[in-house]
Amino acid sequence: MNSDRRLVYSTENGPLDKPMRGKKSGRKKMSPQSSSPAITSPGKQGVRIRRESKGRGGKTVSIIDGLALDGSELKVLLKKLKAQLGTGGAVKNGSLEIQGEHREKLMQLLEQEGVKAKLSGG
Repeated sequence: MNSDRRLVYSTENGPLDKPMRGKKSGRKKMSPQSSSPAITSPGKQGVRIRRESKGRGGKTVSIIDGLALDGSELKVLLKKLKAQLGTGGAVKNGSLEIQGEHREKLMQLLEQEGVKAKLSGG
């Protein structure tokens, strides 16, 4: 074996021959919002209702962000909202996605649930 051979790549550390300067590591840090704390005060939440249609083939979706609920509570709330609106929807990335333009009605329904929400976007 040649004595001047050295390890230049490792699956644990990546390239070893050049130090990584000014580059971020490949690991992503979790944001504080990704955890799901219990509701402490419904009025203190930053709940926003926005409309989105980009990347959806022209179909409009109303998205509710900022609810401080865990996954099972989000699903229960989504089920209530879908039943009252007569539409479909899903929970994605801690947000509720409701099919169609229902921002005004969603704001009323959330207020009945004790959640203050604001309209976001145009």
